[in-house]
Amino acid sequence: MASKLHQLQSKACQATQFVSKHGTTYYKQLLEQNKQYIQQPATVEKCDELSKQLLYTRLASIPGRYEAFWKELDYVKNLWKRRQELKVEDTGIAALFGLECFAWYCAGEIVGRGFTFTGYYP
Repeated sequence: MASKLHQLQSKACQATQFVSKHGTTYYKQLLEQNKQYIQQPATVEKCDELSKQLLYTRLASIPGRYEAFWKELDYVKNLWKRRQELKVEDTGIAALFGLECFAWYCAGEIVGRGFTFTGYYP
């Protein structure tokens, strides 16, 4: 246990040294590559305006997403009506998709319980 702690401390020290050596260069390079997205001057008013633009842009996109949702739902309903005509490949893909959704649900439950499998806290 002590040796693992020492290894972890050593790795953390190496990471800290790497970041202190190369972090500033990476930061400057990142800002230079993305300077078209930086607002000048960066004021509180400008930040407030941008946050409002984002909020109302997202709100304006709701009707389009609402329509797309209903189109997808209609597609699934039509597939269900014609389920006898489905090929084995389509059924397999649907089963894998359902299994993946269930696995993500289970993983989320485990994470939500603090990475315990039973939910029991001693």
